[in-house]
Amino acid sequence: MTIQQLKQRFGIIGNSEGLNRAIDIASQVAPTVLSVLITGESGSGKEVMPQIVHQLSSRKHNQYIAVNCGAIPEGTIDSELFGHEKGSFTGAHDSRKGYFEVADGGTIFLDEVAELPMQTQARLLRVLESGEFLKVGSSKVLKTDVRIVAATNVNIPEAIQKSKFREDLYYRLNTVPIEVPSLRNRKGDIHLIFRKFASDFAEKYKMPSIHLSPNAVQLLEKYRWPGNVRQLKNVTEQISVIEQQKEISGETLLKYLPENSDKSLPILYTGDQEGLSEREILYKVLFDMKNDVTELKKIVFQVVNSGGDFDKEDVDNKAVEKLFKSEPNAQANFDSLRLPESSQQASESLYSAENHEDEVEEYQEVEQEEESLSISETEKRLIKKALEKHNGKRKYASEDLGISERTLYRKIKEYDIEQ
Repeated sequence: MTIQQLKQRFGIIGNSEGLNRAIDIASQVAPTVLSVLITGESGSGKEVMPQIVHQLSSRKHNQYIAVNCGAIPEGTIDSELFGHEKGSFTGAHDSRKGYFEVADGGTIFLDEVAELPMQTQARLLRVLESGEFLKVGSSKVLKTDVRIVAATNVNIPEAIQKSKFREDLYYRLNTVPIEVPSLRNRKGDIHLIFRKFASDFAEKYKMPSIHLSPNAVQLLEKYRWPGNVRQLKNVTEQISVIEQQKEISGETLLKYLPENSDKSLPILYTGDQEGLSEREILYKVLFDMKNDVTELKKIVFQVVNSGGDFDKEDVDNKAVEKLFKSEPNAQANFDSLRLPESSQQASESLYSAENHEDEVEEYQEVEQEEESLSISETEKRLIKKALEKHNGKRKYASEDLGISERTLYRKIKEYDIEQ
């Protein structure tokens, strides 16, 4: 069966290379018994791939069960998957078969598999390795022949590093990986999918089908679609039902896109801070503050040295630029900056041409001394100040410092700070 025939059979729309690749892998792995792990963003259409795997396999006449692991409470997930015996827990009035027993000989699709508790992951690993499992409250080993297809929108290698997912289970599930591309990586498919949804809703609600103007098509393709195909479907349905005019302009379409263009346009990259620890973030803040203070010292030195007059155009100063942007009245106040006459006279005698070089050298020495300050000492001093400010209450001190209370407690012990 060709990829185009598979698309028609399973209602898949699009011709992007990433989508075609995912369909091709699913069709090739279907006749085997290998486990499959499907990755992709939420709403990108991952649920279609396990159906292809099941329908093209020799198990297609047996049970196919889709389980949303994130929707089942942690206390009952084991019972749902593996079953339980009568009286095994409160409310277990009868014995019950789990999905792995019911789907024997068929396929189980575990959606959002990364949401499984660690204990359940261990049980699942045993099923993958030996086909054996135990019902909750039973010591009798049962066998099952189930094909497992899993899906997740979580970065599992990161979850493994955070001890939220078993590494051995990941490698058992990830025998054959299939990646479903996000909608923003299928720009050529977006308008096709929109037209299909518009036609379906027109038939469903017995009304003329909507269509987009050229500028609306451009806007549709430029938007990032964080909710992927699911979001596009919801937007299409809203427009089909609400709008009276069936030709949709870009201005009209914009009203149905959340956050308008702010979230859809590229943003300036300022560095990946997601993986930074609280300690590293605090260091970064301290360094930024120190640089700003250093810049402001330079300004004061030049103001005093110039006799009280200061022309901001003569200095390339980032701190001043930031000040002008953050404070609307700062520039006007700064332009009018002038030291009193007495201060000017004092500065003329104090900073004469004879000792100007010595003053610059002294300033540079102070700068070098400040550069060599220990970060740990600075951090220790800040923590002490925060604790003094809040009378030793760690909760409020941690909020003031921008770190967790647990981290603050650890640092108090680390620096041996007396409260």
